[in-house]
Amino acid sequence: MKTVFGSNHVDMDKRRIDCVLIAGGKWHDIDFARLELLKLLAEDQRVRVRVFEDYEAIDAIEAADILVSYTCDVIPSLAVQERLRAYLAGGRRWLALHGCNSVLRFLENGKVDAPDWAPHFMETLGTAFVAHPPVGPFRVEVTQPDHPLVAGIEPFEPEDDELYLSRPTAEIETLLHVDFEGEAPAFVADQWSARRHPLMYLRRWGDGAILYNALGHCRGHLDMQPKVEWFPKVQRGAWRCPEYYELLRRGIAWTKAGLR
Repeated sequence: MKTVFGSNHVDMDKRRIDCVLIAGGKWHDIDFARLELLKLLAEDQRVRVRVFEDYEAIDAIEAADILVSYTCDVIPSLAVQERLRAYLAGGRRWLALHGCNSVLRFLENGKVDAPDWAPHFMETLGTAFVAHPPVGPFRVEVTQPDHPLVAGIEPFEPEDDELYLSRPTAEIETLLHVDFEGEAPAFVADQWSARRHPLMYLRRWGDGAILYNALGHCRGHLDMQPKVEWFPKVQRGAWRCPEYYELLRRGIAWTKAGLR
């Protein structure tokens, strides 16, 4: 299922590619995701990576050729959000994964809220997380089977991922989706009528773009502290699926294909 993305730079095979990886946040096994992404980035020996926990390292991001992020409930300051938009508008590409579009707050009644506290950032990303049903299997469908980012990928079923139910905040091009109707009992928005939800999409911004993939939940025994002292089951979500790793490899290749 290998896809070749063309380059418009004659010396691309020898060019150093500087990458910033943002890996940080709450309620997830960030260490696992960070390591897996570093291993994937290391498959191309031209790529050199700097790792940060949040977007405030904006000087490093602006100096980088490509941006990759895996976060949960990590929101940049407004000034940094503006600089991220300028970074994209200048032609850069950003691979954003899983919880990057989330703002989460635990309420006294036990529910989880996803308040609309970062509309500017969510408009940049193209969606905003609202809720997810209980972790469990669901079928990922291919929206555009002829698109090179998903061509040859068959529908697949992660066994313990979070099915992100997000609201659109901008025009996007959906590549993967899930059809869902049901309940998300842990969240304030707990009732959902039948609807198609994007799981992977492109969001154009100026001369650049974001490729967002909402799959990739992961959680270890200690990642729900202080809410839960010892989470009973290690969850690896789509990380157990070879299709997800293929999608990540294609996403990384896509970020590099935009370089000039």
